[in-house]
Amino acid sequence: MDIGILSSCSVFKGVDLASIDAVLHSAAAREKTYAKGSYVYRQGDIVKSMGIVLEGRVRIESTDVWGNTNLIGSGKPGSVFAETYAAVRDTPLMVDVVADDDCRIVFLDVARILAGDGVDDATGMQVTRNLVLTFAQKNLGLSRRIMHSTPKTIRARLVSYLSYEATKHGSNEFDIPYDRQRLADYLSVDRSALSSEIGKMQREGLLDARRSHFILKSPLE
Repeated sequence: MDIGILSSCSVFKGVDLASIDAVLHSAAAREKTYAKGSYVYRQGDIVKSMGIVLEGRVRIESTDVWGNTNLIGSGKPGSVFAETYAAVRDTPLMVDVVADDDCRIVFLDVARILAGDGVDDATGMQVTRNLVLTFAQKNLGLSRRIMHSTPKTIRARLVSYLSYEATKHGSNEFDIPYDRQRLADYLSVDRSALSSEIGKMQREGLLDARRSHFILKSPLE
């Protein structure tokens, strides 16, 4: 088990390595590998364990009955997924978790973590506190997604998202975590239409864009 990566995970913030190892044992940790494109969890699954990415990336997406896919989020090493469903336990998963690269993932039983068995009280309280903060941060992320995908036009959605990224980075030049298709999925728009709008904004002198790298050059409206 890669304790070094786990120590950077939000769930284990402020927890020493020996205590992380104790939590892993208590939570019946198990590590699995997934090939790129394979499903880690499928929509409809009943989830008992949250996942932490050790290596590679995963994407979280929803697919409607007509086969249309929307990107909900992504996870890099140290990222947590399915923690809310694992805590609730009896609610079917409403998303798919897919390996975006070849992945190594460790799974932890959330009910065991919350019970605190096999760990000292201080560690149990710290990990529980971290889980609550992780839930809150994920909720904020979903709220941002709604905010960025609510505007009626593609430009307005793009402006909302790029403005957020500029604020987050403290700079008008930044890299986003999505390629063009993933950005289109995140904003719930067509990829070709999104690329066309980005091209228009470049010709208007509002921004420069090369793959995932953006430079905002003028106030976006």
